[in-house]
Amino acid sequence: MTTASVNIEDLRVLIAGVLEIEPEEVTDEAHFSDELEIDSLLMLEISTRVENAYGVPENTVVISGAKTLAELHAFVISKLVGETSACPVIRPRPLSDPAARLFMFHHAGGSHLLYRDWAEHFPEDWELCLLEAPGRGQLQTLPLIDDCDRLVDYFHAAIAPLLDRPFGFFGHSMGSLIAYQLTRRLHHEGDPLPDWLGVSAYGAPRGEAGADDRPHLMSDDELRGWLRNVGGSTPQLLDNDAVWHKFVPVFRNDFKLLDTWAPPTDPEPLPIPLSVFGGRRDKLIGEDRLLSWQAFTTHFRGLERYEGDHFYLMNHRRPLAAAITAAMRSAAACARSHHHATR
Repeated sequence: MTTASVNIEDLRVLIAGVLEIEPEEVTDEAHFSDELEIDSLLMLEISTRVENAYGVPENTVVISGAKTLAELHAFVISKLVGETSACPVIRPRPLSDPAARLFMFHHAGGSHLLYRDWAEHFPEDWELCLLEAPGRGQLQTLPLIDDCDRLVDYFHAAIAPLLDRPFGFFGHSMGSLIAYQLTRRLHHEGDPLPDWLGVSAYGAPRGEAGADDRPHLMSDDELRGWLRNVGGSTPQLLDNDAVWHKFVPVFRNDFKLLDTWAPPTDPEPLPIPLSVFGGRRDKLIGEDRLLSWQAFTTHFRGLERYEGDHFYLMNHRRPLAAAITAAMRSAAACARSHHHATR
């Protein structure tokens, strides 16, 4: 099917049919849950019909986060354009000409769903690009990658075509390490650099290996207990045996990546602004480890802490998005003035 045949009018009729209302009541910008009162069951029905009509992969419509007909239309088109091969970049709100792009990297054992529903809290002309590591979510059929450099290679290849405008990186936990290493890779290879790097709930690299736990070597029960103790995962996942057994290979893989990564000796500070975020009750990472990022950048933008544990960000989407937006805008303005000064 060509993308030209995805007609917004057909989608309008399809949604109106599910809701048993007139098509003209489904305006392009009417909010699904607020104005059209579409609950999760109706959304599931719409998703199934869209998937059957257009051959989009199962469940992708539900997790796309599309909230209006216009967003759904853009999403279906993006699926049909880009689905020839599995892509690790998920764009909840695809734009043809975004003012800026924000790449977001998920935690160990996680997926791009960590950032589901975040797009609405950012400027409308920004495109969020959620990175998905292989072996989960939409990339379930691909083999897991348990080596940091190889995962950085994989993401580097995926985002290279998207670095044609101002962009920033934000990573949570393992995602912070990947975002940092990817920035170092871009710097080393002379590629465009992010205007700004945000790291969350992850300590700066230490030259000597700490006497930390090595979760990837723990037994299943130990690993589950450790995660529960440190707040390193969601209770739904830890308390449900079936879900846990499905995810434990992903946890082991990602912890192996973290545990076996060799920090650079005496790395050169990155020439970009870096901000650090964390939860006040995070048992995995203390304030000193967060502040030690200062040595890894020429422009340290400080540490912001929020109420909560290792997954504090789940309860602070809006203030975090505002902080990220302000930091990116300020960094971009500095980059522009520096560029003019050196011309």
